[in-house]
Amino acid sequence: MTVEAFFARYAAALLARDEHAVADLYAVPALVLFPGTSIAVSDAAQTAAFFAASWSQYEGIDVAAPSITIMGEGPVGVWADVTWDHGHGPAERFCYQLVAGEDGYRIAVLTLLDRPV
Repeated sequence: MTVEAFFARYAAALLARDEHAVADLYAVPALVLFPGTSIAVSDAAQTAAFFAASWSQYEGIDVAAPSITIMGEGPVGVWADVTWDHGHGPAERFCYQLVAGEDGYRIAVLTLLDRPV
């Protein structure tokens, strides 16, 4: 699976508001880094619960178009800088460390980045 195919699958799961499909795209363990918050993810159910509780903030969003810049590649995976457009220009930006597995990539580390202006 290519990085582009991974993010197409991720976008489809987000737009479907399918927290279980989204959780399947995260590695266990994983790490989520936001300002003032580090979340160690130790179970896929934890990821599913997080997304299930956050769908309301994406109410009315029916576009999730990723703009992907590969920051680096190594033997364990890829680091991707991804800016998400929800139909009105850049809305969110993250660095994803993707780890390669037998069934494709999974998100191992998610870090919030400043949105481009």
